[in-house]
Amino acid sequence: MPASVDPDRLPPDTPEKQRGPVTLRRGQVQRSTTDQRLLDTRGPTDWVHADPWRVLRIQSEFVEGFGLLAELPRAVTVFGSARTATDAPEYATGLALGKALSDAGWAVITGGGPGVMEAVNRGTSEAGGLSVGLGIELPFEQNLNAWVDLGLNFRYFFCRKTMFVKYSSGFVILPGGFGTMDELFEALTLVQTHKVNQFPVILLGSAYWSGLVDWLRDTMLGHGYIRSGDIDLLTVTDDVDEVVQRLDEAEARRPDRQVAKVATGDETPGDEG
Repeated sequence: MPASVDPDRLPPDTPEKQRGPVTLRRGQVQRSTTDQRLLDTRGPTDWVHADPWRVLRIQSEFVEGFGLLAELPRAVTVFGSARTATDAPEYATGLALGKALSDAGWAVITGGGPGVMEAVNRGTSEAGGLSVGLGIELPFEQNLNAWVDLGLNFRYFFCRKTMFVKYSSGFVILPGGFGTMDELFEALTLVQTHKVNQFPVILLGSAYWSGLVDWLRDTMLGHGYIRSGDIDLLTVTDDVDEVVQRLDEAEARRPDRQVAKVATGDETPGDEG
């Protein structure tokens, strides 16, 4: 039988090299150093597209997003189709929603694109509110719409999604496609798993959304894949004023708002209102 090998000791002829915190052995050892490759103008440039370099890009997107939005006033994120025509009823609803949210003191965040997003940004901006757009790099061109007052474009969906949730007190969802559904169900998952609290998810447009809600209740709940209370995480309405009311009520129940009330003497500890 071959002699056992001490795991704490390597054979004396094993190639080994340290590259910062990384240990390289055997076939992973490179002949050149990182500095050498950096300073060699004749060397390959594909390293700037490799995963370690992408980490810095990802980091920069988080830093830029946090820096831009850190002092944002209370805000709500609105999603909906980029394909909505300007003469569609959903566009008019978006305009009305943006104005109502602005009048109630809410900043509005959208994906910054055309369609419903443009309508909400426009309604907010025309009413004198703060209109924010967080765009995304896509294969087909989509610039930030002209009604965005504060805008930022992202390379990575997950960085952008973090900003939507972190700096928003709720989601309002107008009719839309896959992207809208993606944001809707991500929000529901975060609320269901208590990753976010007091976070209303409001579906605006009952004719469009009622079929989905029926399927959730009859099929998903019917199979036991969600609990009955999970359906209650959704509010379906056609009333813009109800949207604002729901958002205001949820905002008032947030723990930090309750602490502020106690600190200012507006509410005594334990007072449920």
